[in-house]
Amino acid sequence: MFVFALAVVFKLCTIQFVQGDEYRALAQERTVKNHDIPANRGNVYSADGSLLATSIPKYDIRFDAIQPKQATFNKYIKPLSDSLAKYTDKTSSYYQNSITKARSNKNRYFLLARNISYSDYIRLRNFPMLELGAIKGGLIVEQTTRREHPMGGIAERTIGYEREDENGNVTRPGIDGAFGVKYLRGVNGSRLKQKIGNGQWKPIVDYNQVDPQDGYDVYTTIDVNIQDIAHHSLLGQLEKYEAEHGCAVVMDVKTGEIKAISNLGRNKNGKYYERLNYAVGESHEPGSTFKVMALMAALEDKVIDTSTIIDTKRGSKRFYGRTITDSRGYGEISAARALEVSSNIGLATIVDEHYSEKPKKLINRLKSWRLNEPLGISIIGEGQPVIPEPGHKLWSKNALPSMAYGYNLRMTPLQTLAFYNAIANDGEMVKPRFIKSVKEFDREIETFEKEIIHQNICSDKTLGEIREILKNVVIRGTGRRMYSKNFSMAGKTGTARTEYWMKDWKENPRYISSFAGYFPVDNPKYSCIVVIHKPSTKVGFYGADVSGPVFKRIAQKIYTETPLIDEVESLEVVNNEVNTSFEAYYDIANTYKTIMPNVVGLPTMDALALLENMGLKVKLQGVGVVKNQSITKGVKVTSNQVVVLNI
Repeated sequence: MFVFALAVVFKLCTIQFVQGDEYRALAQERTVKNHDIPANRGNVYSADGSLLATSIPKYDIRFDAIQPKQATFNKYIKPLSDSLAKYTDKTSSYYQNSITKARSNKNRYFLLARNISYSDYIRLRNFPMLELGAIKGGLIVEQTTRREHPMGGIAERTIGYEREDENGNVTRPGIDGAFGVKYLRGVNGSRLKQKIGNGQWKPIVDYNQVDPQDGYDVYTTIDVNIQDIAHHSLLGQLEKYEAEHGCAVVMDVKTGEIKAISNLGRNKNGKYYERLNYAVGESHEPGSTFKVMALMAALEDKVIDTSTIIDTKRGSKRFYGRTITDSRGYGEISAARALEVSSNIGLATIVDEHYSEKPKKLINRLKSWRLNEPLGISIIGEGQPVIPEPGHKLWSKNALPSMAYGYNLRMTPLQTLAFYNAIANDGEMVKPRFIKSVKEFDREIETFEKEIIHQNICSDKTLGEIREILKNVVIRGTGRRMYSKNFSMAGKTGTARTEYWMKDWKENPRYISSFAGYFPVDNPKYSCIVVIHKPSTKVGFYGADVSGPVFKRIAQKIYTETPLIDEVESLEVVNNEVNTSFEAYYDIANTYKTIMPNVVGLPTMDALALLENMGLKVKLQGVGVVKNQSITKGVKVTSNQVVVLNI
């Protein structure tokens, strides 16, 4: 026993004097430690400064029921309960009983209010007893932040929002995710808290050890007016055609700024919302919108010209054991007309006749336009384009004819739009851009300028020819239902089969309807693409019928509803004719005071002002320039004398 007692004493001394600091630090860490205070994420704004996304602070107010002294508790329990009763729909007696019971149960984490706004937080912390703070009054304040979108669901997927994956990790799509780490996130603060049991922690003091630093604000290229137009135009058409999902993108031709992007998918209840970023992330067979690329390649390689005659038969032609069809038979037509009427056979024939022996020639042309590469945009999740070539798993003898009219390859809507935008932009291909600048209040942290992907995609001759054809598509081609004499548009319709490899396709056909183009024709300001997946075939499925009206509605409303801004460089306008006329009038007015001047040839208003200032009464006969006067030049006149001017 004596030896055992010595061992215990030795161990106690070792713990006290040798390992004491280590154990004390461990105990302190387990009972008192700093907790992170999340920083407010920066705001996301539209191009004109409208708020698109912001972090709203929310507060939980709790009460440490045993912290106040008994005298303090007795003094303030009734006033506190009265104040809480006025704040909520519960009675004062309810709060008195609940808080008194919490004190008797030694509850140090009693909930008074959850998820309240900043103004309500200020109100509650000034209630009796709580106003004494954490030490004397038992006040416990816990702050969290919540992301709000003032525009609701419009462009929510592109702007970004917070979500948790299956592992509980927070992820953020869209702009919020792309620029979150570098700009929006900010720096977290810290607050000292003490463990009070049951896994609960309470702040030791009612101030922060380190205050959080809010994130920077991001200013996007989105125009809220155009965004609203695109969103509701797309939504109306999706509902009309009972489509599965769709997207619409509007882009500034010169700068590549995305002015609107809407991505709407249908939930199980048939309602549409910003479900996925289809425009950026969904890579699919583009269908007939790709025919523009195929014809441009042939024109640029000089294997044909726009007047080359193509035999499209009677709407059906065999290629390597597979039949390609058109909606009707066009017979022999020009290459330009083949694109206007969107002839599958026409484009397949052009490509097969001129590239079947040298497929790499066409592939290299498409690669020179970087159609096989992602655009490299800032938003996470861009879809991968696929342009197959010999050796690829998608390659076969039918690969080239299929590619000619938009099958056997894959592109995202935004990648297709970037190419059409280059056509509108005199051949210069620019990268689609979602961000204008990053700011801290009024101080610019970083600005984002136009990025050029390809300086010039083709010759001026090819560009002029393809632009003329795209204009005619709307005037007399597959998009003729869209034609309007009030404003001009150019573009290409697209109707592609999808899921055609499924066994039930004949009983339940599915299509992707699209339209890509730009407006106005002569001096393009905006390019636009609309893609709608799986419209009800009972209502319609052709691109001109389904997606074309959305494009037209967007173009029309931008014309009629977007304010036009005219800038006047200087108010000093020199007009020699006006100056000469004024000097002549001024000379007469200062020369003739009582002698009748010659006013023949003067405008009516000038002659009237001149003669009335001389005290004469003037009678006018007609409107315009004075032809003769009743009192001849040089005659002395008197006040109130009547003179008649014939106009």
